[in-house]
Amino acid sequence: MLRSNFPRLLLPLVATLACHLGALGIARAQETNDGYIAATIKAALLDNRNTSGTRINVDSRDGVVQLSGFASSEAEKAAATRVASGVTGVKTVVNNVAIAAPTSMGTKLDDSLLTGKVKAALMDAADVSSLQINVETRGGVTQLAGYVPTAAMKEKAGRIAAGIEGVKSVDNVLVVKPR
Repeated sequence: MLRSNFPRLLLPLVATLACHLGALGIARAQETNDGYIAATIKAALLDNRNTSGTRINVDSRDGVVQLSGFASSEAEKAAATRVASGVTGVKTVVNNVAIAAPTSMGTKLDDSLLTGKVKAALMDAADVSSLQINVETRGGVTQLAGYVPTAAMKEKAGRIAAGIEGVKSVDNVLVVKPR
């Protein structure tokens, strides 16, 4: 019951917030619209029985939506694309969701530690907008997603993540989108 009511409870709050923030100006309105789009998609993923809203990240920039994170199957990945594509304001969907098998509790704990180490290293790095980068780890594979302003920043973030002990590989799906 909570699962199906969650989006209906969240959407009015998100819409109200978007309207208030949109009054701050045209540039701010675009950010708010993207925030509204991302929040609407996230709520829809949480409500959809075929997708995991907790393992799939959503970013939106100028109506271009990037999905990242991990899915348990190609069917779940495809369902996430359908859900995102059905939201008003979405121009296109870039689905960078990786397929990964379920992991044990011990592996999940190890992955959480690796994610934390990568995030900390990104925050310490000069010339890396770490707050714009989503970091997820599954089975030692670390995924970097989101939007960054330069190819150099994308490359540097990938090198930093690869340099963390325990990271088996890096799936760098950061999108270069200058401001």
